Parts: sequence; C-alpha cells; structure tokens
Amino acid sequence: PIIADEYVDPQFGTGALKITPGHDPNDYTIGKKYNLPVINIMNPDGSIVQGYGQFSGLDRFECRKQLWTELENLGLAYKTEEKSQRLPISQRGGEVVEPMVSTQWFVKTEEMANKAADAVRQKNIRIVPNRFEKEWFYWLDNIEHWCVSRQLWWGHRIPAWYDADGNIFVARNEAQAKIKAAQFYGKTKNDHDAIVLRQDDDVLDTWFSSGLWPFATLGWPDDDQPDFRHYYPANCLETGYDILFFWVARMVMLGIELTGKIPFDTIYMHGLVRDEKGKKMSKTTGNVIDPLDVVNNYGADALRYSLVTGVTPGQDVPLSMDRVEQNRNFANKLWNVGRFINFRIDQAKEAGFEIKQNTLAHEMITAQELAMMPLPERWIISKAHAMAHAVATSLEDYSIGDAGRRVYEFLWDEFADWYVELAKTREFENAQFSFRALIYAFDIALKTIHPFMPHVTEFLWQRTCKRHGIADTNALMISSFPALENSILPIDHDAIIDFDAWRDLVRGLRNLRAEYDVNSKSKIAVKIFVSTPTLADSIKEEAQGLALLAKVDIDRLDIILQENNIVTPEDSARVLVADGRLEAFVPYSDLKTVKDLSKEFERLERQLGKLEKEITSIDSRLSNPGFVDKAPAHVVNEAKTTLAEKREQRDTITASIASLKEEQAACS
Repeated sequence: PIIADEYVDPQFGTGALKITPGHDPNDYTIGKKYNLPVINIMNPDGSIVQGYGQFSGLDRFECRKQLWTELENLGLAYKTEEKSQRLPISQRGGEVVEPMVSTQWFVKTEEMANKAADAVRQKNIRIVPNRFEKEWFYWLDNIEHWCVSRQLWWGHRIPAWYDADGNIFVARNEAQAKIKAAQFYGKTKNDHDAIVLRQDDDVLDTWFSSGLWPFATLGWPDDDQPDFRHYYPANCLETGYDILFFWVARMVMLGIELTGKIPFDTIYMHGLVRDEKGKKMSKTTGNVIDPLDVVNNYGADALRYSLVTGVTPGQDVPLSMDRVEQNRNFANKLWNVGRFINFRIDQAKEAGFEIKQNTLAHEMITAQELAMMPLPERWIISKAHAMAHAVATSLEDYSIGDAGRRVYEFLWDEFADWYVELAKTREFENAQFSFRALIYAFDIALKTIHPFMPHVTEFLWQRTCKRHGIADTNALMISSFPALENSILPIDHDAIIDFDAWRDLVRGLRNLRAEYDVNSKSKIAVKIFVSTPTLADSIKEEAQGLALLAKVDIDRLDIILQENNIVTPEDSARVLVADGRLEAFVPYSDLKTVKDLSKEFERLERQLGKLEKEITSIDSRLSNPGFVDKAPAHVVNEAKTTLAEKREQRDTITASIASLKEEQAACS
C-alpha cells in the first residue's frame, strides 16, 4: 500500500520512503499505526531467510550489493547519491546492529511505575538533590512495557519452561513448572516427573536482576529471615545520577511490588568523576585516571577524601592530581600532629612529670571543666565541639563535601597551625589542661574525619588516643560519633571571640614584620592597648605564645588597659586588630627603619580598602529583605554587630590616615 504520513521529511531524498516494520523501530511504529504486516527477512546470524530466490542465504552486506547490482541490470536504478545517516553500532564489537522483530518477555509496568512515582510525590522517598524529581516523574509517568529478556551468556535465566507443543509454564523452578504442566495435561501429581520441559534460553535484563538487590540479598522471599527483618527497608541509597531510571526506579518499582515496602527513604545522587578539565574520561582521549596508580602515588585516603569532598549532590567531580596531592599533604599533617602528641606526652613522662588520670580520659568535656581552662584551651575545645556539631548537621543534610571541608579547616587552620604551636610553649608543670585539650580535640577530629580517611585515622587513633587511655572502644571505626542526636557539646563563645582577637594580633604583627622585611630572628617591642580586662589578662597569660609566633620581646611587651582615647606612641607603626578591642604599636627602630610616611599610607590604605569591601558586603546582606526576614534572628543580629565594628575600625583607620597627612604637611 501507499500511505501518507507526516513522519516523512520531504526535503530528504525523494520524499518517498519505504516502510519495513520488521527492521526499523520508527517503521514499526508507523506499521502499527496503519496495520501493516510485520515481515522478517533476516535470520539471527544476519543472513537472508528462505523464500527470496537468489538472495536467500546471503550475508546481509553481500545481499545489499547484489540487490543493487540487480536493480541496475534491470534498469530500475535511477541514480545514486551520498547521504549521511545514523547507524546503530555495537559498543563492544563495533558491528552494525540490525533491528529485528522477535519474541521477547515483557513486564507490564504502568501500575508499578505509578506506585514508585507516588512514593516520591507523597514524600515517602526523598531525592537529593530534589531537581532530579523532574526526571523521575518524566520516566515513570511516560513508561512503556519493559522488555526483560536478553540474549546473553550470563544472568538469571527467564523462569519459563516450554513443552514440545510450545506451551509455556512460568514458575520459580523446573519442579514447579512440571507440576503446572501436569495440571495443564490433567495428569496426577505423581506423573509430573515424566514430563519433559525446556527452559527459555534468554536471561533477565541486568537492570531487572539489579532491581531485586535491596531484598533478594537478604533472604527474600522468606520474609522471616533475620537479615531481611533487620535491614529491609534501608535508609539511604547512594548512586550516580546517570542510572536514576535504569536502576533506582526499578528497585523502587520491584521493592514495592514484591515486598509491599519502599526499599529506602532517601536517594542521594552523586556526579560522575571527570578529568581536571571537566571532560569525560575515555581511552580514546587518553585522559583515563587509574585509581590504583593514584593510590600507589598518593595513598587511598588522599584519593577517597578528594572524591568525597569534591562532590556536590548531582554535580560531576573534576579529579585533579594537584588536589589529590594537596590532600596527601593533609594526611601527612595529620600524621605529624599525632607524632607530636605522642612525643609530648612521652617527653613529660620521661621527665618525671605525673599526668593526672582525668587528663587523658575519654569522657566529654563539660561546661564546668571547660570554664576552668585557659583561653587557648577553651578556644580549641569550643572550636572542636562546634566543628563536630557542624559536621553532624552537614552529614544529616547529605552535604558530605561541606562536612569533609569543615574537618579539614579545623585540623589544618586551627588545631595544627595554632593550638599545636601554642602547646609547645607550655611548661610541663602547667600543662595538664594542654594535654587534656590536645588529645581530646585530636580524638574528636579523628572521629569526624574517619569516614573520609579511614586508614590513617584508625592507625593514629590506635597510636595516640587508645595508647594513652582516651578510648571507649577497641577501634576507631566502631566508636561513637562526637555529636549525636540530643547530645550537647559545650561551646564558650566568648573564648572564641577573645582568642580570635589574639590570633588577629599575631597575624597583624607578622604582616607588619613582612612589610618591613624584619629579620626572622629579630624580636620586636610591642605596646598593646586593650579595652577589656579579661582580654588583657589573656594576652598577658599567652605572652610566650606571642614570643614564639610573632617574635615579640617579652621584656619589652607592654599591655595597657585603656578603653578610650588611645594616645598613639610616637615613631611607631600601628596594628589595628579586626574586632577593634585592641591596638598594637611597634617602634620604627625595631623595624630597622625610619618612619616612611608613604609606606604607612600604603599599608593603611590597603587595610581601609579591605574594610570597605567587607562593610559593603555586610550592608548589602542587611539591605536584602530576603536575608533579614528569613535568616535566624541571632544571625541577623550578629551581622549588625559585625557591621558596627567594621565601621568603627574604618573610622579609626581614617583618623590615622588624616593624622599622617597632617604630619606630612608639617614636615613639608
């Protein structure tokens, strides 16, 4: 028949198209639309079936050549043109795939798909990130019957058996199939062993078999199996977004259909690992990274940490070797911190110093114990507690990368760079709190980063925490997480503010030394004006820390409590600390220079420029109704307080610049 259909593109070729419903998916659809017969001309081996004269038995490619030659011989070939077309190519073998209509097994999926879609719509299943819900509904709301038979060597055999007449008996096994056949033939139960059946040669689709995984591995269909009762349904499935429909949707469909329960309540979608430029890895482009090579060069922990912390739900992961190397260095930093703690404790014991029993205890530090500690110990314990809470919150929210980064920042930027350095200044006679804080904070850090870097953390925990008695289990991997539900880890917010001011003082003095190129071995005199008595006392107590970290001459360190009207010492460079509660002055003579007005202008202008940017950023947030109305009240109030402090600092620096200008004018 000749038919007209909008499927044909009149601009392509002659505008006329042959229809072969038996050998083209689109033609098959058109054939069904117009009730065309489905004719198969090809055997499974690619040869032409009998009934086509001289062409029968020929290979498909040879047949096409001879067919065209015959058309030319008969004068039926009008002309030849080169046209580009799409050909399905086998990914593994490279052969041209020939579509054929054949008998296959299908699963009716509409009802199962509706249940799986409703599970997400009714919030029984959560997809992270939720933008993938759109893809979920697209697939399930437009689903077709599922072809589950495959012509492969390996897999679950189709549970169907045939008799000599082609009758089909579907059963769990051959014995049950024979019983069904006996019933079909009207034979007695004892006669079924004599029945000869042949099982279908096809196997189930891989995704069908994989879809059974959440419950088939736990003893199903025996619902009374202990593993099934205990582990099904699960909580969270973590997988790549590229198989959301192929695997995840099938697990939900089959789980609800065969067990009556959803297989899990959360679906966490990670991205695909790509090269550092974001390109997909392939052997053709030569950008494939062998994980075994990375492990040999950088360690399994560095690779694992790089992958886990580099991920944002649903986003691809560009894997850079520079980043893996950086995380290998982080593992080395962990290792060195553990070595220092062991060395410090062993050194104290060898010196005959008795470490109190509760110093190396694994019990949580309470608010009462925290309040008794010096400022640096209160700060590091509070930061460790805050980090543990933040990590737990991030993990519960599936912000896994954020959780890993928080531990990294605590261990490297706060614990190793600041507290460990300060611990070196402690005399053994006054180090009880220091030992307690060192090993306690390290224990918390190891527990929080253990899921990301399991090997080095387990080893260090065994060598430090367990060795020195701060252990409630035999292994880190089975110990309790520091911040669990309903647990409250005390945080001294005032200590964090005061110690951050002390850190800013050290940074300011370091920057001043660098700007004036002061010899690293030279010590400087410092005069510090402090606005609060507690901060002044804390700075006095940590004078050794200033001496070590900022190369301050303790004998020429003056700490003056003065709330207002600070009189700037003559011939001194000024260091303004971020929160505005203290200022420091260093004599130009210690900076090995005479007063350079232009250099001072440059330094103060840089500080002023930085403050202006910070003020603009905070002011912009507070001017945004979305932030003011939606953010927690304490966050908004904190932003307002910070803005007021920044403006006050700006006024102070502006006044200093004006003073310099007056001095410059007087000199000229």
